Amino acid sequence: MQASAKSGGYRIKVWWLSLLCIFLAGGLGAQDKKSQLELEKKRLEEEIRYTNELLEKTRKSRTASVNEVVLIENNIKKREQLISAYNRQLRNINRDISGAGAEIQRLEQDLEKLKDEYARMIYYAQKTRNAYTRLMFVFAAESFHQAYRRLKYFQQYSQYRRQQVALIYQTEKELMDRIRRLEGQKTEKITLLEDEKDEQHQLQKEKTSKNKTLSQLKQQEQQLLKQLREQEKARSRLNDEIQRIIAEEIRKAREAGGDRSKAAPSDVFVLTPEEMELSADFAGNRGKLPWPVERGVISGTFGEHPHPVLRGIKTKSNGVDLMTSSGAEARAVFSGTVSRVMNVPQFNTVVIIRHGEYLSVYSNLTDVVVSMGDKVYTKQPIGRVVTSAEEGKTELHFEIWKGKTVMDPEPWLAR
Repeated sequence: MQASAKSGGYRIKVWWLSLLCIFLAGGLGAQDKKSQLELEKKRLEEEIRYTNELLEKTRKSRTASVNEVVLIENNIKKREQLISAYNRQLRNINRDISGAGAEIQRLEQDLEKLKDEYARMIYYAQKTRNAYTRLMFVFAAESFHQAYRRLKYFQQYSQYRRQQVALIYQTEKELMDRIRRLEGQKTEKITLLEDEKDEQHQLQKEKTSKNKTLSQLKQQEQQLLKQLREQEKARSRLNDEIQRIIAEEIRKAREAGGDRSKAAPSDVFVLTPEEMELSADFAGNRGKLPWPVERGVISGTFGEHPHPVLRGIKTKSNGVDLMTSSGAEARAVFSGTVSRVMNVPQFNTVVIIRHGEYLSVYSNLTDVVVSMGDKVYTKQPIGRVVTSAEEGKTELHFEIWKGKTVMDPEPWLAR
């Protein structure tokens, strides 16, 4: 009996520790996933709200139809991502509910076993409850050592009973807590299903609005083609000017480099140790650079893409376009030195900042507050983004170059 009591106490400890580890591991993992999904949902909801603000301002202008299509497409994309986040959260909840049901059933079975075992212990205790009987059992021992072991047995058995009672109470508490959490998950599921239904409805409305706007724009095709040709000419002028400035910067760096320039290729920057460190810091911050505007929506992406309205026509961009609020400030994405401040038709004032062998380009600015040669720091304001009087949009064009190679800025910017 003594060995049985000891092994029983050991089993209780192992059973309870195993159960606790399962609850903690499962609970923490599920909580992390839920927190990540909640953060993603909040980010997407905020982006949709901000896009709607810009959309309302854009719709006030008669000539802003193309911008309207771009913003609606942006909202459709974000809305689809949001619905996807809802679906993932619903799948997680369904999995949790299924697991909770099995867990509750297991706890109920364990509780029943614990109560049965405790009932047998009580029955045995009733048979040996007489103190005289226990005393006689001790004195009937054949040796002092055996008497001591019998006495310890009664003490351990009493402790084992107390442990059983505590475990029963703890299991009952865990069972009730799990049932309450399950009910909460079911309520959360109902709320999420309603929210997802609302998002699906909004998504359909946005798709209908986009189709309606596209239908109206078919009547303005010639005007849109004219605007596109003018934009392409402006982008070509901007690109030629940037390449000319980079070539000049490389030439100046080679002249200043002296002996260091002889071993370097003729089309790359010759850097001082400080500039090499700055370049390494800039490269190390890929995916972490702050946006060149505090709040904005990507309204144009890098590379070649179909025109948002005109069928069969593609547009090409060396950077990204960021639509923002009227009066918004442009800011440096990293510390560096202002290489140029210049005016380019249709891009207004353009600021180029050099970060070692990297350059960041900010176009469509006004009220610029930096000059050529100025040292700037990360997030330092450099000017305000122009708001178009005709289209009513406030849009910054932003580029990143590594020497003479243009790069997609989007992967460099923080999410």
